[in-house]
Amino acid sequence: MFGIYVTHPQVRIDPDVPVPRWGLSELGVSRSHAAARLDWTAQLGRILSSDETKALETAAILAAPAGVNVEVMHHAGENDRSATGFLVPEEFEKAANWFFANPGQSFRGWERAADAQARIVAAVTSVLDGHDPSTPIAFVGHGGMGTLLKCHLAGVPIARSQDQPGGGGNLFAFSLADRRLACDWEPFELWQGWQQ
Repeated sequence: MFGIYVTHPQVRIDPDVPVPRWGLSELGVSRSHAAARLDWTAQLGRILSSDETKALETAAILAAPAGVNVEVMHHAGENDRSATGFLVPEEFEKAANWFFANPGQSFRGWERAADAQARIVAAVTSVLDGHDPSTPIAFVGHGGMGTLLKCHLAGVPIARSQDQPGGGGNLFAFSLADRRLACDWEPFELWQGWQQ
């Protein structure tokens, strides 16, 4: 059986609102509902989410077909970038490149990639250690944290080359038996499900 890590899709960018409180855009909501119509969502036995608004909104939509409650997973928010505040997309991409290329260092006060990876791995491991591996489970969170978790599960160094394509609304799967990566990033509204 598989677990999956899902990244929230497109958000409403508002420089006047703290990034953790950004919600989904119309496109993000639409894509989440498209994913929720697929068979794999109805098979979920558990769904856990970061406490950030965009992740909680995504998780609530995905949880509805299975009739499961969303559990808030502590220490699963996106890497802490509050030191720089909002960065315009071009500057953010440069910063993200640096973040992944220098995992042991902080970009202008950001949480280090190595520390963020340790945080998400510990959070997911804590859940899985008490989870029935025959029950499909989904973790809903963020691109940066998902990439760091994926690197860990794949046994590869932290690298931006492992990042999701297209800016959100993707997932990867991993085996619950051995916690190894089972499939690379795919758009969450196109994933064929647990039988892969």
